[in-house]
Parts: sequence; structure tokens; C-alpha cells
Amino acid sequence: MQKSSDAFSSPPLLVVLSGPSGVGKDAALDALKQLDRPWHFAVTATTRPKRESERDGTDYIFLDTPSFLNLKERNELLESAQVYGRWYGVPRSQVRDALRENRDVFLKIDVQGASTIREIAPGAVFIMMVPESIEALRNRLVRRETEGIEELELRLQTAENELARAGEFDYRVVNRDGELEQVVADIDAIVRAEKCRLTPREVPEL
Repeated sequence: MQKSSDAFSSPPLLVVLSGPSGVGKDAALDALKQLDRPWHFAVTATTRPKRESERDGTDYIFLDTPSFLNLKERNELLESAQVYGRWYGVPRSQVRDALRENRDVFLKIDVQGASTIREIAPGAVFIMMVPESIEALRNRLVRRETEGIEELELRLQTAENELARAGEFDYRVVNRDGELEQVVADIDAIVRAEKCRLTPREVPEL
């Protein structure tokens, strides 16, 4: 991995942002991008249908199932998992190339995927975004109108299971309704603090 000649500079960070479906990870990442920091935001590949507001290659890399499984078989995905019947995975190049350029990398991933990344890159920074309550999460899922009743209930049950694993993460950030700016400030502060560690985190070659 490329290192700076500055003796006091820290190696690039791999920041894993996780949390239950509907908690606001996409909104937080969109706002983080507006900070104009020298960060790279890895784009996840998925087989789920593209929503009307989404852009291919920016929000997700949308693939059909055979194309996704081909990447998986060629070991070109850093991790992959089937969630709600659809495949999700992180192209290895999205993370590896940016780290080689000495850029901090943000990776949005579900709690299951975070466990996989923890095994191969324990030096990553793991942040769980949580709702202020399950009822608040339910309201958000209802408002976005992208799930039917059965899928919504499944997502809420999955969310409760995921939130019970918050202790596996380094940081917890609460996304309260109408307080996205605070979420962004909290995440930005976490990255700044990590950059000041006397013993920097190290991410292996991926």
C-alpha cells in the first residue's frame, strides 16, 4: 500500500458504514460527499432493480444475476451476500485501487457483510448507524413506499437482529429524524479522530 513520506501522516482508512435497511445510510453518504474531503466512496454491486431516483454506477452498480455471479466466481468481490433475495457485493477494485492511492475509503454495507470485512480487514473503522427507535425506522420505511407489508415486516425483524449486534462495532451514530447534519458531523469527527491515533490502524492489501 502506498505510504506518505510524512513521518506523522497516517495510512489510509477503510471506513465501514453499516446499519439496518432504511436507517439513512444513503442520505448520510450523499451528505458526506458534499464535505469535499479526499475520500473515495466505494460503489456496491447489486442484482436488485434500480429505483427511479438511482443512477447506475453512482448509487449502485446494477447487474443481472449471471453477471454478478461471474464476478463472484472470479474472486473479484471483496464480499458478497444475498439480502432479501437479491445479491449485493463490493467489487474488490473499488476499495483496493483507492487505498493504493492513499485515499480513505468509505464502504456502505449491511451488518452481515461487515462481519466478513472484519475478518479480512480488522483494522478498518466500523460505524453502525442506528435509528432513534424501531418505530422511527418503521415510519421511514413506510414513507419511502418501496416495500410491501410482508417485506416491510421482514426488514423490521432483520433490523432488530442487526441492532442487537451493535457491540461488534467501534462507533454508534444515531440518525434522528431531521438531524442528518449531526450524523454527518459525527462521522466526520470519527474520521478526524482516527487520523490522530498515535497507533494508526493498518488495512492489509485487499
